[in-house]
This record gives sequence, structure tokens and C-alpha cells, in this order.
Amino acid sequence: MTSTAELTFESTSRYAQVRPDLTLHYHEAGVGNGPTIVLLHGGGPGASSWSNFARNIPVLARTFHVLAVDQPGFGLSDKPTEHPQYFVHSSSALRDLLDTLRITERVHLLGNSLGGGAAVRFALDYPDRAGRLVLMGPGGLSTNLFAPDPTEGVKALGRFNVEPTRENLERFLRIMVFDQSLITPELIAERFAYASTPESLAAMRAMGKSFAGADFDKGMLWRDGYTLRQPVLMIWGREDRVNPLDGALVALKTIPRAQLHVFGGCGHWAQVEKFDEFNRLAIDFLSPKEK
Repeated sequence: MTSTAELTFESTSRYAQVRPDLTLHYHEAGVGNGPTIVLLHGGGPGASSWSNFARNIPVLARTFHVLAVDQPGFGLSDKPTEHPQYFVHSSSALRDLLDTLRITERVHLLGNSLGGGAAVRFALDYPDRAGRLVLMGPGGLSTNLFAPDPTEGVKALGRFNVEPTRENLERFLRIMVFDQSLITPELIAERFAYASTPESLAAMRAMGKSFAGADFDKGMLWRDGYTLRQPVLMIWGREDRVNPLDGALVALKTIPRAQLHVFGGCGHWAQVEKFDEFNRLAIDFLSPKEK
């Protein structure tokens, strides 16, 4: 087994052809540990499982079997542009990945933003395969009661899609966090390299278009949150400018076994800005409890 101290992009990188027309890239760590936890990244330009969770993976892998998946259209996964509503697209791809890897037991899911929405869709559509959920500012499950819609972050995402410049990407990234020192030139360059390819731009626009398609209602997860039966931990940054904190209230009221943890001095990337506290919170929530 590889020591978690030695985990790198290359040592954890895997590919799986989950359908004849879809190959997914993912990172795997903690093989032999259990249970399995699936990490699903957010949907900003240049996002990937490694960009969202590179530092968290070694910590989580000490306890869990970790699969950090590049969702379709992101990272090194294939980027189809013809697909159903994105949460359906991503969650069904995850089901096929688990089938390909022969993982039949329930998996816990930890999702940020777009990945949080995909995690909820997976739990709704495949309830016998979903364990506990950790959701950081999840898309689709949050519905703004007081904050304007579209939010500042969603508007910045739209600007990048129309005019995909490095400057617009930096503006978007700076909205993600409360601590501006986290947005380094290296991070901007890495994200822009992924985001600016023709394939990534086409996939990003197709993803956005899917939220207004004929099956758009599949993205309105807040309507069905009451049917979730597993424990759900929602984690929010008080200064989230993408999915503001008031968006958590309907889900908190309607999901039977929901709890909410709010970090002050934190934006949309709780797993980055509150790294140590986030890891402790998630591990405690997801770890098997003595009966």
C-alpha cells in the first residue's frame, strides 16, 4: 500500500472506460481502507478533482478508500457536449464508474458546489448505493431566500464562458475565497491551462445549457431533499459569494437528518480555506460509529 505521505498526482492517477463513449479520470488512494468515499469537485473553469482536493486526499486516505473523480467535461475525463441535465449526466457516470470498479457497497459522497449537486442527484437516483453525504455549498440543493439570483459567482462564471480570458478567470477565482492570498499566479495559470482548451470551453457551455434544457427540473434538488434518508452534513462558508449561506435554510428544514456547519471567514472552498477543521469535521461525520 502506498504511504499517504507519498501521494502525488501521478501515483494516484487512474482512468476507467465506463461506457463505450466515456472515459473518466480519477485519483485513488487508501486502497484497503474503508469505507469508500467519493470526492466530487466544483464546476468552475479549469476545475478538477486534484485542483479541489489535492491536499485533502492524503488526509482522508488515512481512514477511507478515496476516489476523487474528474466529472465528465472536467480535468482529464472525456468532455461530451450532448448529454442530459448535468447532475443526471455526472451521477449516472459515477454509477457506471463504480460498476466498472466493482464497488457494490454504499459509498459516502463528499461534493463541493456542482459536485455537491451531483452527489445529491446520485443519492436520489441510486439510494441503495449512497451512504452519508458531505455537501459544501451544494448547487441545486440551495435556494436563495435573501441573496440575489444569479449570484456574484454565477455571473462571473457566465462572463468567463462568454469571454474566456485569464483576467476573467482570475476574477472568478477571487470570488471563490475569503482569503485572497490563496489565489496565486500558479493556481491561475494551472486553472487557465485546463479551462481554455476548445474541448473544455465547449463542455462548460454544454453544462450550463443543460440547466435550461427540457429536463431542467432534475437540477432543482431542493424540491426532493425531503426524500433523503441518510445523514447529511452541509458545510458553508459565511462569506460564500457563489451559493450564499441563506441558500442552506430550505434544505436544513426539509432534509430529515441534516445538520449545518458554518465557517466564518470562509468563502466557497471550505475544504481549502478551513483545511484542518474541514478534514476533522468530515472524517468524524463519515467514520464508522461503534454500535
